Amino acid sequence: MFVYADHAATTQMSETAIAAMTEAMRTVWGNPSSLHTVGQEAKVALENAREEIATLLGATAKEITFTSGGSEADNQAIVSAAKLGAAKGKKHIVSTKFEHHAVLHTLNKLEKEGYEVTYLDVHENGLISPDEVKAAIRPDTALVTVMFANNEIGTLQPIREIGAVCRAAGVLFHTDAVQAVGHIAIDVVKDNIDLLSLSAHKFRGPKGVGVLYARRGIRLFNLIEGGAQERGKRAGTENIPAIVGMAAALKEAVENLEVNTAKITPLREKLITGLRKIPYSHLNGDRNHRVPGIVNFCFEGIEGESLLLLLDMKGIACSSGSACTSGSLDPSHVLLSLGIPHEVAHGSLRLSIDETNTEEQIDYILEAVPEVVAYLRKMSPVWEDLESGKRKHFFAE
Repeated sequence: MFVYADHAATTQMSETAIAAMTEAMRTVWGNPSSLHTVGQEAKVALENAREEIATLLGATAKEITFTSGGSEADNQAIVSAAKLGAAKGKKHIVSTKFEHHAVLHTLNKLEKEGYEVTYLDVHENGLISPDEVKAAIRPDTALVTVMFANNEIGTLQPIREIGAVCRAAGVLFHTDAVQAVGHIAIDVVKDNIDLLSLSAHKFRGPKGVGVLYARRGIRLFNLIEGGAQERGKRAGTENIPAIVGMAAALKEAVENLEVNTAKITPLREKLITGLRKIPYSHLNGDRNHRVPGIVNFCFEGIEGESLLLLLDMKGIACSSGSACTSGSLDPSHVLLSLGIPHEVAHGSLRLSIDETNTEEQIDYILEAVPEVVAYLRKMSPVWEDLESGKRKHFFAE
């Protein structure tokens, strides 16, 4: 059996998105900046997609800028807010320790340019509180950036409440919503969001396209210079087929949100209940405040890369929390931020499912993971030390 359980990394495009893209490639292949009929037909398709996406987010079309994905949107949002703040003498930013690297690396760059960043600690359940954000805001704070849903452990932050705190303080609020859009209900107005980033391939749209929502009145600074596309804020001829495919995928995801959530959540709970039966295993992040499809576990005494590879041999595609695929032996910064020790964080596994997964597949995962964990522990000197009492277990059995 083959099981794809890595939807947090990327999703297979939906037939709806493929059909929309194919039709766009055949019929609206012009340059939307051209004044002739072929170009203007492409322009209509572009603006219809913009209007569709804006409506689905509770925004207006003029607040939507198309990007190459979530990373670019994160970069432009944070850099723009930082520059707006600096113009008013405000060079302080508030964020958290377990943001996506698209956010963290951008903040690191700004720190080298003289900005100060407060990185909030994350509780062991993977959550922060609005009061902690409020306490961190200073008179010189230009921006608060907190991710909507964590990409590794799936926990959902109280975004609406954090946004209200920022709004009351007169501070811009950005959220990296790449793992949230298409999976939970979002309304940028009701949720008090000033800037939001999303990426199409996380909700069964195409790769290489995303959106930056910026509330009307917020000036965006260019990352890419050139033509006057996207109201002069993002140069480069728009990828009409990808944008149309993204709009179709998001519309489908939002329209089926309740049905998909009702299907995915019981499968997720079955996964959690089954994996918890493995001795010295631990669910990372709050059990309830999470997106429907992401489950992240640590298993003491094993190494995540070996677990990942052996599961792949059994036909299960998933991911490890350790950054082995990037050439680094460092464990996940997300898990470390929860207070999990290095040696335990190395033994992590992320399973991310969606509406295409079945109960039969979940049963297969629950059969395979305990077998592989037991096999790896038999060969592990660390596990031997833990069982003999030379080392103390971190988690209770």
